[in-house]
Amino acid sequence: KMQIIAKPCGAYATNCYIIRHEKGDFIIDPGQGAFEFVKDKAKEPKAILCTHGHFDHIWDSAALQKAFKIPLYIHKNDEFMLADPFKMGHAHAKADFLVSDENEFAVSGVKFRFLFYPGHTPGCCMIELVGENIAFSGDFLFKGTIGRYDFPYSDANLMKQSLEKVMLVKQNLRLLPGH
Repeated sequence: KMQIIAKPCGAYATNCYIIRHEKGDFIIDPGQGAFEFVKDKAKEPKAILCTHGHFDHIWDSAALQKAFKIPLYIHKNDEFMLADPFKMGHAHAKADFLVSDENEFAVSGVKFRFLFYPGHTPGCCMIELVGENIAFSGDFLFKGTIGRYDFPYSDANLMKQSLEKVMLVKQNLRLLPGH
């Protein structure tokens, strides 16, 4: 039986999620302070999946990659953020798999789909757990609001297009936001 556990991490209370699955554990958006949470709660980590590249969503990625020898997935347009372009102080992570628009793939037999919604960042995505009607919305959609588009590399026009695109989705997804 699958279980999803979450913990708000760091100064911005960024939700780090662990999907506990019979085929292993999958980490979504390991922000600042997520390392201890993952170390304590994940029994068999298989991968890190990042909704986007902002520091508060990737902070502990490098440490988790090193400790558990697991791959990191992120959209190709946000790969540059893994190298700390804003000088926030996080260790530089390296993407093992660069996702393109709307990629679906399996990790240890569990299927994920990156749903491309740029605007908050150039590679902002929701990550769908295929077959479960669950999507991790990162900073694209929150309860009752949308993500900001006034940061460096954000784009208000792309955010508007992404919002128009998501309005066409027929699937009833349960959204688990980044904050």
